[in-house]
Amino acid sequence: MYNIAIVEDNDNDAELLQSYIVNISEKEHNEYNVIRFHDATSFLKEYKPIYAVVLLDVEMPNMNGVEASSELRKIDKSCSIIFVTNLIQYAQKGYEVDAVAYLIKPVQYFDFSLKFKKAISLYSLNEDKDYLVKAGKGIYHISTNKLMFVEVIRHRLYYHLVDEVIEVTGTISKAEEELKGYGFLKCNQCYLVNPHYISKIEGLELTVGSSVLLISRPRKKIFLEELANWYSGVK
Repeated sequence: MYNIAIVEDNDNDAELLQSYIVNISEKEHNEYNVIRFHDATSFLKEYKPIYAVVLLDVEMPNMNGVEASSELRKIDKSCSIIFVTNLIQYAQKGYEVDAVAYLIKPVQYFDFSLKFKKAISLYSLNEDKDYLVKAGKGIYHISTNKLMFVEVIRHRLYYHLVDEVIEVTGTISKAEEELKGYGFLKCNQCYLVNPHYISKIEGLELTVGSSVLLISRPRKKIFLEELANWYSGVK
């Protein structure tokens, strides 16, 4: 069973989203526990890291969805966030809080179904999954949730986690093949990046955690397309 949070001040919109989830549950034979919050303030005040997906309305009084998502990411990097908005420009804020997708009101069932199932899939993939890295005669168990990016310098791979850096012998192509199922993207020949930790893109500079990485000019277009697809829920 997956816990789903709907943070929406409009009763009709909240009921519509919940009806879509019930429909998906019946068709897919999956169980979802839906909890509705009327505003972002109460949602954050009562928050526990139990949600697979958070459906977050952008236009709410006191604290809007963009502000709430920034606060949410400080305490939970695992849940999948889907923005629900009347305004398309808010979707561009998605990369700042690693939102999985956005939905434009009035929300249509087909669009909702695709992106909701994508959000569940990504949550399942990234839910504290261990990635095994061989180092000499030993093996490191690396949590993909904590892995921000992989860097190659000569023939050494550096796995930059939230709390440590692990160094092993290897190639970036091998790491790319092993991590492709976890959503990691290549911004140049030296880096594989976890989209969850991207906080800023400016020109050819990419901020991941506290590090600033370079996007190669030849890869910039395809990298941004892959990133946009990742955020919009398109495989």
